[in-house]
Amino acid sequence: MEVLWLGHPDCHDVNRVGAKAANLSRLVASYRIPPGFCVTAAVYAPWAAGPGRRHPALAPQAIPAGLYNALAPAYRGLAQRCGVADPGVAVRSSAVDEDGATLSFAGQYETYLNVVGVDAVAEAVVRCWTSGRTARALAYRRGQGLSGKAMRLAVLIQQLVLVDAAAVVFSANPVTGSRDEVVINAGWGLGESIVRGTVTPDTYVIRKLDLAVVSRAIADKRRMTVLAPAGTHEVPVPPAEEDPKHRRRPGSRVGASGHGPGVSHGLASGYRVCLPRPSIVSAPVSANYDSGCLLSKELRL
Repeated sequence: MEVLWLGHPDCHDVNRVGAKAANLSRLVASYRIPPGFCVTAAVYAPWAAGPGRRHPALAPQAIPAGLYNALAPAYRGLAQRCGVADPGVAVRSSAVDEDGATLSFAGQYETYLNVVGVDAVAEAVVRCWTSGRTARALAYRRGQGLSGKAMRLAVLIQQLVLVDAAAVVFSANPVTGSRDEVVINAGWGLGESIVRGTVTPDTYVIRKLDLAVVSRAIADKRRMTVLAPAGTHEVPVPPAEEDPKHRRRPGSRVGASGHGPGVSHGLASGYRVCLPRPSIVSAPVSANYDSGCLLSKELRL
């Protein structure tokens, strides 16, 4: 049973852990990334070949013993690194053909936030595996000319940090296709409200050449996602945060590696929380496209 820790050279291998986990693992060397580990794609294949593994309703009853036996010591190791007995974690898919140069798969597979305890983590891993077999995910694969049988799905387990604000950063403008601009969507609380579309975020357009703020649109962010016991839920934004005086928050140093990435980014005491993934836009990729650090200094937005 393969479990690889973020930051380990073996965890940089896209063919073993998928692009999402591999890109995040590479960032560990340069940024303070919350600790985590990955159940490799090699573990998925024998599970997927077993009987009764493909229906989401069967997932909680289909936890392989080998998976549990591998997760238990890894989760204990994560607890030691986090300094708590039962850390809340994010459990995310990281398919081998996900987050590539031309395919995103954004929203096709499930993510589970604030999962607590090894039993719940094992169940969430299997649910991530099962989400790859839903009609929606399989239809997306067929539409991209990919076989469902060839799917290889790794799962990332990472400490979930309680953030004050979160953002999705696009290293190319997803509306105009311009690769000379960075677009930032930001909101209060966890980034789930942004990526699920339940809140209209603040939007900033940044010129890469000199990091000038080209435009900003401050939205009425009435809802935010926060932690709840063994999960998350949406709550009204506290009145103090709705005050226009507090709507503009300092940005943070953001870095990413890979081809055309977008970055899910959170602001928390002591952490720069990043989750890099590609932005699929229509503009052609130039030969000198900068795939390194997106923002090289502090931005005050």
